[in-house]
Amino acid sequence: MAGGKARSVSGNNRRAAGELEASVLAALWAAGEPLTAAQVNEQLPGDLAYTTVLTILSRLHDKGMLTRRREGRGYAYAPVEDEATHTAERMRSLLDRGPDRAAVLSRFVSELSAQDELLLHRLLAEQGHSTPGGPKPRA
Repeated sequence: MAGGKARSVSGNNRRAAGELEASVLAALWAAGEPLTAAQVNEQLPGDLAYTTVLTILSRLHDKGMLTRRREGRGYAYAPVEDEATHTAERMRSLLDRGPDRAAVLSRFVSELSAQDELLLHRLLAEQGHSTPGGPKPRA
């Protein structure tokens, strides 16, 4: 479509709703202030239709993930949670769904970089959790 931001939603060009939601949330977190649908659309890669962005914003608002305030004839949207809180909740949710919590945590920790492992130990110590023996040296 000439001059517009519309794009095909068939075949390989179609993105999953979760991917679009994640992109919209990322744009809002990066902005650090409420954005209108048009402003969000400008921040997204590709040529999405304005109505597609508006639909995703409405869905995220209906799910309680965004707040909105009247701006002109439309709304400006902002995330309810910051990115770190959102990601931590997703991680916890995935962990809760697994049948073997210890195995999942063990695998997660074993794949941390040495720097992230030290950071995790420090954060656990700051939260009052014991970290017997401290971090193990990496081979």
